[in-house]
Amino acid sequence: MKLYRIFMIHNRAWSELEILCFAVIISVCIFLLIRAVYFHKLKRYQAAAILALIVYLGIVFASTVFTRTPTIRQYRLLPFWSWIAVIKNHNMALLQENILNCLLLLPVGALLPAILGSRVRPSMAFLSGFFIAAVIESCQLIFKRGLFEWDDMLHNGLGCMFGCLMINAVIKYWKKRQYRKKRRKLRRRV
Repeated sequence: MKLYRIFMIHNRAWSELEILCFAVIISVCIFLLIRAVYFHKLKRYQAAAILALIVYLGIVFASTVFTRTPTIRQYRLLPFWSWIAVIKNHNMALLQENILNCLLLLPVGALLPAILGSRVRPSMAFLSGFFIAAVIESCQLIFKRGLFEWDDMLHNGLGCMFGCLMINAVIKYWKKRQYRKKRRKLRRRV
């Protein structure tokens, strides 16, 4: 319930124009993904993962940039300032914010292996999350919609990497399981 309250406090409701724009973007993406599947450019599960990623990133950008009320331009350029504050001042609210920032792009990391159709290196997942977070933070700075900080980019990158690591572990387990099943079938035939 606390996450819902945080979300509702920091985000206003979407306007009709924003809903329409999001619906048009999603419709175009669905059309292009169906076409890619039809012409065998993508597998169905890859198209579904791409669509899930687009929807999720649309919601993330809406809640972190576009539905926020403009304020003054804010930034913190000292890396790890939030952890310094957590350790020195025992700031539990900031610790919670750091953890939530790690969780924010965890689903993105979880979707990357499905989109690419194979395991993804953790470093690539971290860089993907860091890049997405850099775009979010830059938009916040440009449009005066939040605090630009390096810590969020690092936390988001780590979250993306953790999501990828989790799915990589599932893929590895699944492949081992499939291999064992094949070996059992071969042994039964012999």
